[in-house]
Amino acid sequence: MNGSSDSGERSGVSRRRFIEATGAAGVAMTLAGCGGGDGGSVVITADQEYKDAEDEVIDALYDAGLSEDIDVEIRAGDFESGQRQSEFVSALDAGRSDPDIFMMDSGWTIPFIVRDQLVNLSEEMSQDTLDYVQSDYLDSAVQTASDPETGDLYGLPLFPDYPVMHYRKDLVEDAGYDPEGENWSTEPMTWQRFAEIAADVWDQNEDELDYGFTTQAAEYIGLACCTFSETMTSWGGAYFGDHSNLFGPVGDRPITVNEEPVHNTIRMMRSFARGPDAENAHPDYPKITNTDIFEFTEEDARAPFTGGSAAFMRNWPYAISSTFGDDESPVTPEMYGTMPLPYAVEEGEGNHEGTGGPSHALGGWHLTINPNSEQQDDAVQVLEAFANEDVMLTILENVGNLPPDPSVTESANPDNVGAIGDHLDTLAVAGENTVARPVTSVYPDQEPIIAEEVHAGYRNEKSPEAAMSDLADRLESTEEN
Repeated sequence: MNGSSDSGERSGVSRRRFIEATGAAGVAMTLAGCGGGDGGSVVITADQEYKDAEDEVIDALYDAGLSEDIDVEIRAGDFESGQRQSEFVSALDAGRSDPDIFMMDSGWTIPFIVRDQLVNLSEEMSQDTLDYVQSDYLDSAVQTASDPETGDLYGLPLFPDYPVMHYRKDLVEDAGYDPEGENWSTEPMTWQRFAEIAADVWDQNEDELDYGFTTQAAEYIGLACCTFSETMTSWGGAYFGDHSNLFGPVGDRPITVNEEPVHNTIRMMRSFARGPDAENAHPDYPKITNTDIFEFTEEDARAPFTGGSAAFMRNWPYAISSTFGDDESPVTPEMYGTMPLPYAVEEGEGNHEGTGGPSHALGGWHLTINPNSEQQDDAVQVLEAFANEDVMLTILENVGNLPPDPSVTESANPDNVGAIGDHLDTLAVAGENTVARPVTSVYPDQEPIIAEEVHAGYRNEKSPEAAMSDLADRLESTEEN
């Protein structure tokens, strides 16, 4: 059953439209920070896309069983994750009751948990909902929403996000490859084979393409949490040994960045950008891009692909709809292919538990409750309603975010979910092979250090061994302090 299909059949006018029709006075009080208490809306600070789909999402919550006596309002938060985090820190440090529900990045929820600044959902939500989350939600997403010591749940995963390899199907087929016959959409290939294909496609289309491959390799938090982390994992390397150490204990776990698989990750990326003969490059991998990628974040990597001048691109699922939303893009849905990210060593053959095989950085967001909210009980009921398959489908169809319950993605009708519908098989494989960032109370201090040292290795300002030796020393210092 589809959660959004019922929204149009609801009797009367949605509560949001009723508020708009009867005047903005009550809403103005909420937006001014005066909301809360009896009669006020439960305010959720979320992405602009949720604000845009407010009617559909809220109607789906009511269809899922949320009492219609509870008003819900969605407010658009800051687009930039770091800025939104700062705003949440300010609100919580000041003890403000508004908003009632925060949409928090999975990469920085745990620091709020360990500071005891969020409501413990394990003590507030129904056992049925808690059981559903623990048994059916993506486990790595649940871990980033839980207390690393007690395991108690403090955030309800709203949607996970994981990258895939996007590629120009037309160029690949014209170059003599058979993506469908070889099941590229669900069968991961090695980095070696990927690089050889990318180099060949680039060579055969050198007049049209500026890049065989684009990715995000700038010195920013996305390098530490995502692109380097997942590639290093696929080589068999890790920041802190076995993945059971990802969330601590801080100060009592090995630091394992100065190892051969990690060095090889840097060497491979240098070879991709500078060629196999460059200093500190990996001799077994061809050149498939250039040093521009060392300044690229997500949109920088997407622009050449959307513009038709890149054959392959590592990026998040949002890039699919963004490409088709660009009226000037020469890339059509028929040209667009996706596949899981490549790997260097087989799963289980890495240096540490959890490494090897295709690895996709886990992104995504959670819903958390402000402990200063004057409407905590109502806020808990709102979160209970979000833990519903029809609500997840409504969000997938109207916002484009993947459900936290992978089975909902697998059962979704591709015809109902827009551009992403052609790529659900690939996303399902990516979701089964995620790696979470090592989020702890000290991770906000470690993230920029990782990005700085990895970037120094990428640009050959330091050898891979020197960069990772320095990183190991600096990580040890943060762990001890």
